[in-house]
Amino acid sequence: MASNASGMTADEVRAVLGLEANATCGFVKETYRAKPQIAAGGLPAPFAEGRPMGSALYFMVTPPAPVKLHRIRNDQLYHYYLGDPLEVLLLRGEGERVIVGPDLRAGQRVQLLIPGNTFHTARVVGDRRWFLGASTEWPGVIPADVELGNADRLIAEFPKVAADIRGFPEPVN
Repeated sequence: MASNASGMTADEVRAVLGLEANATCGFVKETYRAKPQIAAGGLPAPFAEGRPMGSALYFMVTPPAPVKLHRIRNDQLYHYYLGDPLEVLLLRGEGERVIVGPDLRAGQRVQLLIPGNTFHTARVVGDRRWFLGASTEWPGVIPADVELGNADRLIAEFPKVAADIRGFPEPVN
């Protein structure tokens, strides 16, 4: 794959950081899981059985490996690190597109809060090479917190952004 401002290719970055293919977010490596746990009953549903206080991960998105339509129960904060901008489609209100990237003058954001239970998807824009970012989550995510989205159901729920939902590519397997 093409090199980027970091001088590294996507393959080199994946190797250095140990990123692996992920069911929802291109390539991922968890970098932090809080050792302190919030005890069962310490949070309201759906977290009542307890969770780590927080978690964090690197993620890389490429054109053949976009962020698949999904949601997590937890609030999460996307962070831009390297590469091309990431266009994020948030399914809330009437739908919202946000660019996470380095060009602050163009209105891009280096951080993006995705409220818990917000279906979203994302893809690389610009030179269409790769995006490297991170996500921090609180409370920490466990597999039961992740749900893949059903495009047809979400199109019915968000008809004003039906074309956007259809227009974001699914990952190439």
